[in-house]
Amino acid sequence: MDLGLNKLPWWGQLALYVVVGGGLVATHHYMYAVDLQAGVARTHAERRKIETGIARARVEEKRLPEFRTHVAELNARLSALRNVLPEQKDVGDLLRRIQTLATQSSLTIRGFKPQAVAQRQQHAEWPISLSLEGTYHDLGAFFDKVSRMPRIINISGIRIKTHGQTEPSAATVDAQCTVTTFVLMEAPPAPAPVAGRRAPAGGARPPAAAR
Repeated sequence: MDLGLNKLPWWGQLALYVVVGGGLVATHHYMYAVDLQAGVARTHAERRKIETGIARARVEEKRLPEFRTHVAELNARLSALRNVLPEQKDVGDLLRRIQTLATQSSLTIRGFKPQAVAQRQQHAEWPISLSLEGTYHDLGAFFDKVSRMPRIINISGIRIKTHGQTEPSAATVDAQCTVTTFVLMEAPPAPAPVAGRRAPAGGARPPAAAR
């Protein structure tokens, strides 16, 4: 059967051209326009994401003075804490000051023995057992001077008894107590990055496998 287009009437040929042209247009739309629309949708989504980030950054920027004030307050509190809690490197000097206070109070130090350190979450407790000789007045003066120190120092386990006159002395009492100072724990340093393994010097190669 002959299907030549020339045998179709003019209106039939026109209708055929319209159908074929419409199919081509639909194919083009499906292949390109749909991808274009998906790209546009992704662009809009990315734009909304960026705009949201910009809005959040603007809010954070407005709060920046508040954050700076808060950081300054925290630094001030940390400085105040360091004034009452010595760091570990300052403990030796603090213990010498306690010994000096005892001597200035006319007390004789018969024993000065550091005890086991108690570790806490953010600080450590350093107890020292003290054995003292003197008078009630001297002992009271020593406790008063220790209480006036800017650092936090606790005196506990006080035991007082009449001084044993083994040798001529102005002392009237023997006292034992535990003096505990609280030490601010230093933050551990960040671990150094592990260097990558270097190649053997001189370009040495691994031994060849035995044949």
